[in-house]
Amino acid sequence: MSEQSKTPVLERTPVDGPCPRCGATELRRYPVVSEGGWFQVVKCQNCLLSVERTPWSRLGPIQLLSDLL
Repeated sequence: MSEQSKTPVLERTPVDGPCPRCGATELRRYPVVSEGGWFQVVKCQNCLLSVERTPWSRLGPIQLLSDLL
């Protein structure tokens, strides 16, 4: 198994529309973690402007069984 196949890959989902700052149509939605916890963001891949930032689950991609009750 090659080293490249072991590397986790973050899926960045394309979002329709132009960037309000640079006009590029390279908007992507993906999770990020910051000092405030996990967020789902829409960022321009050209100028890195955060177009949208909404709170996500407290542990990000990890879902506890207690959260399902």
